[in-house]
Amino acid sequence: MSGGIPGLAPPRPIPLKDRASLVFVGRANLDVADGAFVTINSDGTRTQIPIGGLAGVMLEPGARISHAAVAFAARTGTLITWVGEGGVRLYSAGQPGGARSDKLLWQASIALNDAARLRVVRKMYAMRFNEDAPSRRSINQLRGIEGVRVRESYKLLARKYGVTWKNRAYDPGDWMASDVPNRCLSAATACMHGLSEVAVLAAGYAPAIGFLHTGKPRWQAPFFCL
Repeated sequence: MSGGIPGLAPPRPIPLKDRASLVFVGRANLDVADGAFVTINSDGTRTQIPIGGLAGVMLEPGARISHAAVAFAARTGTLITWVGEGGVRLYSAGQPGGARSDKLLWQASIALNDAARLRVVRKMYAMRFNEDAPSRRSINQLRGIEGVRVRESYKLLARKYGVTWKNRAYDPGDWMASDVPNRCLSAATACMHGLSEVAVLAAGYAPAIGFLHTGKPRWQAPFFCL
């Protein structure tokens, strides 16, 4: 994609629904060369990235990005994020949900309206479990039901695949204190949190403003994305 003609307004960004999702870049330099967004490898080879057609670019360890490349991504409305290996951690984001205030205000207005928030939670429950949420239940009650169903799903999946499962138990400060199934589940959950938080940010919303869960990005981002 061209960087635009000097003196003319930049082209209108491609709508998010028409873009590809995410591109991971690690151990390479990102810059703008000949009007294109490119990665430059250690041997000097270049690879063009159609930045305007992406929802986001995830920079893994070893990636370096120039000021020109960040500015280019901002003009095209593409989110730049700094993540861990494979997107396991989200460390920072170029435009953390603040590119458009109308989306943030709409999200906050629903979260602050008890009836609207409950409707959203019920809809997400139906999408997640492929059935309607129990009637006349509060958000706190639906949160508890979700927790029970998730714990039961661990048991069912363990039985299906022959995994010895006791319960969900882990210590964030001591990785090896958990058994192998819990460590695998923690690693998979960390990946899901990182990827889903990036998806929420790329759409222009705030991961910390949730519906079923709220307050911290890692709590609510996965459910928000369903």
